[in-house]
Amino acid sequence: MNSSPAGAPSVIFDLDGTLVDSEPNAYESVRLLLERYGVPDFTWEQNARFIGISNPEALTVLRAEYGIGASVDELVAGQDALYLDLARKSTEVFPRMREFVELLHGRGIAMAVASGSSLAGIEAVLTSTGLDAFFTTYVSADEVRRGKPEPDVFLEAARRLGAAPADCVVVEDAAPGVRAAHAAGMRCIAVPYVKAGATDPVFAAAGLLFPGGQGEFTAQATYAWLFPGTAPERGRPGPAS
Repeated sequence: MNSSPAGAPSVIFDLDGTLVDSEPNAYESVRLLLERYGVPDFTWEQNARFIGISNPEALTVLRAEYGIGASVDELVAGQDALYLDLARKSTEVFPRMREFVELLHGRGIAMAVASGSSLAGIEAVLTSTGLDAFFTTYVSADEVRRGKPEPDVFLEAARRLGAAPADCVVVEDAAPGVRAAHAAGMRCIAVPYVKAGATDPVFAAAGLLFPGGQGEFTAQATYAWLFPGTAPERGRPGPAS
């Protein structure tokens, strides 16, 4: 258990599209998977509606839409394998998000990742990007009964951090995740991955919204919102890996 200092919030990050720009890898893994099952030319635009939705839920919909005979479990396993290969080769952390993580770490804030990706996928991304130095607590949607937009994954992350939901802040990029944070009773910082989606009314539930996405997000402004009137502490080294 990793607790924040008294009176400070714990911060729970979504992974894909929030901490790291893994959505291209996620899309490519689904595209390659569908191609195996005779579905060619699956486009980025067709995939965009599934951003923020956990893999089993998304593949359940695609299986029905394309009449794929394989089970959802088989599809999930196939997509996971493709994604892991891509993730280990090329996953980029959003630079300003890394800065924000480092600022929080400098203050001793407890942090966790709560993601719709598999455990293996989360571990691969954290390890390949070096974020595993800051995140030792993470939860996959595979470990809870319901994925986003239900709150289960965030509530489990809070439980593992030993924090009350009301004392947690979620950082999210997609409307389903914002809904999940709101349902969990947590404040939310929203950084839309699809900037055009920032007009979705669900983002009004976010306590802090960057409509321009990662291009507008700044670590300093977000830190100031969390800790008004407090200067960031710098120079604290990351934990040993």
